[in-house]
Amino acid sequence: MVRNVEVARHERLIAKGSCRLDLDHYLEALIRKPGAFPGATALEQARSAGKFTPVHDAWWAPARKVHGERDGTRALIEVLLLNRHLAHEHVVAGLATALRAGALTADAVALEARKAAQTEDEPTIGDSVPGLPGETSATVTSLHEWRLAHLPPDTRPLPSVTPYDQLLRRRRTSGSDHHEVEAQ
Repeated sequence: MVRNVEVARHERLIAKGSCRLDLDHYLEALIRKPGAFPGATALEQARSAGKFTPVHDAWWAPARKVHGERDGTRALIEVLLLNRHLAHEHVVAGLATALRAGALTADAVALEARKAAQTEDEPTIGDSVPGLPGETSATVTSLHEWRLAHLPPDTRPLPSVTPYDQLLRRRRTSGSDHHEVEAQ
């Protein structure tokens, strides 16, 4: 048994019988039952606290349209799980960039959020979101292209088919000798 280890920190509630739910505490259950997510009290409280932003809603709506209600909601919950490893501002920036590019997967948001964390040049929440003033187009780097760009250069020689060409020359010469012998 370990003592004096902080496992959670919550704000103190003043009103008697009041309840504050942290959306992050319910994500594992909600990913298994995504139908409960839209009406969740924890979601409403996260919206009120500004942790679930209009950018989240703007990304979630087309994700549900493209992937279906259940899978689109699961993708959003996977995005919310990114907050455990990345700053909230970076995740929101990743959502905004992915939304502008039409990339509606949690992987695309994760990649863009990590790029935002690397550059530390985060856009403000709500900037350039479709339907809002200042909308601009953006591109999202595919994970495959990003990995290829970060590979070391390949110094191996290019493959050669010269040995096989020599085999073909031998076969042609031996085959043509065979036909000439029969003709004589």
